Amino acid sequence: MVEKILSAYKNEVTALTLIPSSGGVFEVTSNDQLIFSKKEEGRFPEFKELTPKI
Repeated sequence: MVEKILSAYKNEVTALTLIPSSGGVFEVTSNDQLIFSKKEEGRFPEFKELTPKI
């Protein structure tokens, strides 16, 4: 997922931070706003559903 984001937005991304977690938590935020939570959705996101929100 990270590689796809960096490839698609290579000229726009100024910072990308990966924060290790536990317990199956996988969250994606953009500009400090939560745009996807595996804990809430019960699944991993599809790249195509994240791109309009990034």
